[in-house]
Amino acid sequence: MPVNPTYPGVYIQELPSGVRTITGVATSIAAFVGWTARVAGRDNFPYTVRSFGEYERIFGGLHRDSHVSYAVQQFFANGGTEAHVVRVPRTGAVPAAITLEDGTGGAANAALTVTAAATGLDAHNRLIDVDYDAIPASDTAAFNLTITDLDTGAVERFPNVSMSATSTRNVVAVVNDEATGSKLVTVAIPDATAGRPIQTGAVGADVTLGSLLNDNNYTIRISSDVPAGQIANVDVTIFETGETLPQSVLGLARHVERKINQAISNLVPGAAVRCVPSNTGAGIRVIPDFSPELLNASLDARLTFAAGVPNSALAMIGLNTGTRNVGHYRLGLGRDLQAQTGAVPATAGTGLPNSQGIIGNEGNFTGLYALKKVDLFNILCIPDATRSAAGDPNTLDSTVDPNEIFARAMELCVAERAFLLVDPPPEVRDTASAIDWISGGLTVSGVNGAAYYPHLLFVDPLDDFQVRKFPPCGAMAGLYARTDTNRGVWKSPAGTEATLSRVRGLTHEMTDAENGALNPLGLNCIRNFPVFRTIAWGARTLDGADARASEWKYLSPRRLALFMEESLYRGTKWAVFEPNGEQLWSQLRLNVSTFMHQLFRQGAFKGTTPQEAYFVTCDATTTTQADIDRGIVNVLVGFAPLKPAEFVIITLQQLAGQDQV
Repeated sequence: MPVNPTYPGVYIQELPSGVRTITGVATSIAAFVGWTARVAGRDNFPYTVRSFGEYERIFGGLHRDSHVSYAVQQFFANGGTEAHVVRVPRTGAVPAAITLEDGTGGAANAALTVTAAATGLDAHNRLIDVDYDAIPASDTAAFNLTITDLDTGAVERFPNVSMSATSTRNVVAVVNDEATGSKLVTVAIPDATAGRPIQTGAVGADVTLGSLLNDNNYTIRISSDVPAGQIANVDVTIFETGETLPQSVLGLARHVERKINQAISNLVPGAAVRCVPSNTGAGIRVIPDFSPELLNASLDARLTFAAGVPNSALAMIGLNTGTRNVGHYRLGLGRDLQAQTGAVPATAGTGLPNSQGIIGNEGNFTGLYALKKVDLFNILCIPDATRSAAGDPNTLDSTVDPNEIFARAMELCVAERAFLLVDPPPEVRDTASAIDWISGGLTVSGVNGAAYYPHLLFVDPLDDFQVRKFPPCGAMAGLYARTDTNRGVWKSPAGTEATLSRVRGLTHEMTDAENGALNPLGLNCIRNFPVFRTIAWGARTLDGADARASEWKYLSPRRLALFMEESLYRGTKWAVFEPNGEQLWSQLRLNVSTFMHQLFRQGAFKGTTPQEAYFVTCDATTTTQADIDRGIVNVLVGFAPLKPAEFVIITLQQLAGQDQV
């Protein structure tokens, strides 16, 4: 009630109910780690995609050497809705780079080195622009940096960054910030004594609008060093006799732009310039803006100006003095010209990522450990772990060690409460080799994973739609997602409903007897049945071999437990630092019981009553005074899992003639 009621009347006060809803987390967010054709951003960084179209925009679509690209396509084709993809670079790949200088003469210093955030030749289509627009004249260390990705159209602009090490807008700190910085490049300052990089394009001196003349034709002569010899000493009439003169610097810039483009666009298709007011606001800046499609090799063109015939307009528009620079700095392919130097072309690398590249470094969040940056993932697929050697689809690539990769991946899955899908190596092609692999060749075990056999046959659109074999992890991850959506995580992704889309066949068509040899070893089989087509016909974890007698033999109870653990972990954080007594215990019992009862009503547990299906205990029997003294509250949750009907046994009996009574 109110603390100090002061007048006669009715007082209303709202009291908390103690109910804090626990929301179930998603159960089928897949994660894929491996090499992709490209990435519109950074290597070793998890990007979220919700369709294969989005994957294509970020990672470049299918590539014959990218096992991840096909796995992601199969994931979405089979019901997947959300995935995190981590691109691991090729072994020995070098990212594209360029160095920007603080001047255009012989005494220029290296001011800024810009390096692509990801390896790949597509980084050659990233342009770097520098300008001083809206920068105070007194701040000679500040500039604006713009990065443009011509492939995706992405533009990143970092205004008012500084070369000063003490500035809060230090260019290295701003651009390299993982959360708010560039997704396309990283930067470094190679010479701490250097000034800011020079603006791109040609920056003219200040002009006086009143000095513009139209009593005759006034011209300039323009040349571009590339394309070589095609724009050379072109006379451009800037002001014609009696023409209306611009009344502002912006109007002058637009006027000059139009005149130059009229003169050069027909001469060289795709050639154009862009004119804007200079940073002082009183001059113009002329930037070559050549078409990437038509004049790709000329993106860092340098313009020069000379007096035209009959009358020169150079002085009137300020282009007789000022700075001259390349139109754009270009990653990897920029010429040693003006303020651009030290280009490092990107190299593709010597081979697909090896075991160490895929595993990565936990401290640097590379490889598998890049997934530690995502909030949640439930299913992990690593198709590169069992990729075949180049030119031999039946032999494992010698640069990868599946057992080492899967061992590290299993550790990550246990820590993140996720589930690992294990693919067989390419040499596992029949029942005998499958038995050898699952019973001895595969050294990874654990309840947070499942293995599937055999490989699947899909058509490859990059090979004239010929049939090609692929590991099953991508399609199975999609099936997990579809089953979770349609039935719930407590339903095993197996059975006649568990059809795999787009599959053209299997590398090994098993008999019942062969299936019967593999299933007791914990190897889930994929079968072809008439009418039902290709279906998953197994539902065991890596600990599911009969000899292990594991309580987590079947994957549906295990994935249900992981779902409950993650949901309760997130849904009970409010209890931290609450007073540890009966009031807290009763709130925990109420909220956890409400969550469990909702699952019971959905059919997640065995039993016809809540008492048979689950229990939640949080009281003095679970939390002793010693626990309270140590700041611990214990909540005990039990549930009766639904295990799959793996074997349906129907017994028939023929009745003999019976005496009628």
